[in-house]
Amino acid sequence: MICLAAVVAVVAPFGISSSAADTPASAPTPDVSLDEVLVTGERPGPGMWRVAKGDHELWILATLEPLPKKMKWRSAAVEDRIALSQVVLAPPNVDADVGFFRGITLLPSLLRARHSPDGQTLEQTLPHELYMRWLALRVKYLGSGGGDETLRPLLAALDLYLHAIDAAGLTSDDGVWDVVEQTAHKHHVPVLPVTFKLPLDDPKGAIRELGSIPRDAEVACLASTVQRLETDLPPMRERANLWSLGDVRGLRAMTYPDERMTCLNAFFAVPALREPMQQARAKLFDLWLAAADAALDKNLSSFAVVPINELLEPQGLLARLQAKGYVIVEPEAHEEPAP
Repeated sequence: MICLAAVVAVVAPFGISSSAADTPASAPTPDVSLDEVLVTGERPGPGMWRVAKGDHELWILATLEPLPKKMKWRSAAVEDRIALSQVVLAPPNVDADVGFFRGITLLPSLLRARHSPDGQTLEQTLPHELYMRWLALRVKYLGSGGGDETLRPLLAALDLYLHAIDAAGLTSDDGVWDVVEQTAHKHHVPVLPVTFKLPLDDPKGAIRELGSIPRDAEVACLASTVQRLETDLPPMRERANLWSLGDVRGLRAMTYPDERMTCLNAFFAVPALREPMQQARAKLFDLWLAAADAALDKNLSSFAVVPINELLEPQGLLARLQAKGYVIVEPEAHEEPAP
C-alpha cells in the first residue's frame, strides 16, 4: 500500500522527474522486444469484488500500476455502484508531509542528497557486473548520452524505471482513482481518506539525513530494479492488458514481483525515518480494515479502491476480510464485458 508514488513524491524535488513523459527528446525509441500489443481506447478494467455483511455490502475496485499510456478507463458498472453508495474509501496512503521540500533554506541539503555523498560515480559505487547491467538498460531506454552517473543509486533506479515503462508504452499515472473521485463528487458521495500520517518530529532534519542512507541498501534497490526491468517488462504489459480487459482470472494467475519495497527500505533506512516507517507498515492495513468495518456497519452500500497486489496476496486484504467472517464474491459474476 506504500506505493511508488510515495517515493516519487519525495524524490521529485531532487530533480528526478515524477513522470516518464519527461523523457529527454534526444533519447532513442528503444526496441523493447515485447510481443504483446497494448490495448488502447476506452476500457472497463476488472469487475468489482463484493464484500457482504448481511444486506450491507462493500464493492472493491482493484487498481494496477503501470497501465497502458493510451488507455482511457471508463466503467458504467463502477459509476452505478458509486452512485448507489453512501461512502467511497480512498486508496490507503502514507502521508509524509513533504511540503517542506519547497523551503528555500533546504536547497543546499537537497542538492547534496541527490548525489552520492562521497562524490563517486555509479561506476565507482556499483559492483562491476551490476554496473554493466544498469549501463545496458540506461543506453537502451535513455540513450548513450542519457542518465546521470553522479546520481545516488536510489534515484538512478527510479529514473531508469520511469524511462523503461514509458518505452514499453506504460505509465505509472493510471488516473483510475481520479475518475472514481470525480464520479463520487458528481453523485455527491463523500470520499473518506484512509491515511497514516508519518510522525516526523523534525522533517527537515530527516531530509538532511538522506545523505546517510546506507550504500548497501541503495545498491540493493538499484539491483532489484534492474532485475525487474530485465525480466518483467513483458509480464507488466500482459498484466496491464488483462486489467484493462477485465480478465480477473488472468490477473489472479499472475505473480506481482515488486522491487519498490526494497527501494522504500533503503529510503527509510535513515534513523529519523526508520521507526515511523515501521509504524506505517504495521498500522496501514489495520486502518483500512477498520474503515471497511465501519463502512459495512453503517452503510447499505460502500465503495473502495485498493491496489490489486495488496488485495490478492495470501495475507492481503481479501484474506483478512474473509477471516473476519465477511462473505466475499469474486467479480466474475459482476464484471461488464470489454467493448
